[in-house]
Amino acid sequence: MALLSLAELVALRETWQASGLRLVLTNGVFDVLHAGHVGYLEQARALGDVLVVALNSDASTRAIKGPLRPIMPQAERAAVLGALRVVDHVTLFDQPTAEAIVRALRPDVYVKGGDYAASDHAPDLARLPEARIVAAQGGQVVLLPYAAGLSTSAIIQRIVERYAHQDGDFNPEAHPGEPGFPHLR
Repeated sequence: MALLSLAELVALRETWQASGLRLVLTNGVFDVLHAGHVGYLEQARALGDVLVVALNSDASTRAIKGPLRPIMPQAERAAVLGALRVVDHVTLFDQPTAEAIVRALRPDVYVKGGDYAASDHAPDLARLPEARIVAAQGGQVVLLPYAAGLSTSAIIQRIVERYAHQDGDFNPEAHPGEPGFPHLR
């Protein structure tokens, strides 16, 4: 899998469409990839023939998540996503939403997590402006169930709780058999 530009994906989209292939698009930060991400991407891929993941750039991630994120730089996040057999292509974007990518690629299916649902289980259009575009283009918006407890934020919190001590040093007695991280603060 190569990291592709939006222009390269638009050219491929024409080929996929001519071949009758269903394009599934999702987007997100995908920082510190975990089992929730993998299950989500597997479910997304099952909805079509080609899965494209639009990945928030580092700058976009900082704008959304704050100055301490992402943990993993965009090139590494893209490489990990691209190594998954269910992901066909990855592209980066700098905007806070993927509206421009949705407009350009016209996915048959646009997928997000269930945490983007409104109280009636429909997409929360205030938080998911891409949904309006997909619907206007004749595509389908699918919200997949949110895997409670499986989040990058929860992983970061768990790491901080295990390894952050008042003096900032790793305590090997508290975690036998684990490598030390004396510079983790």
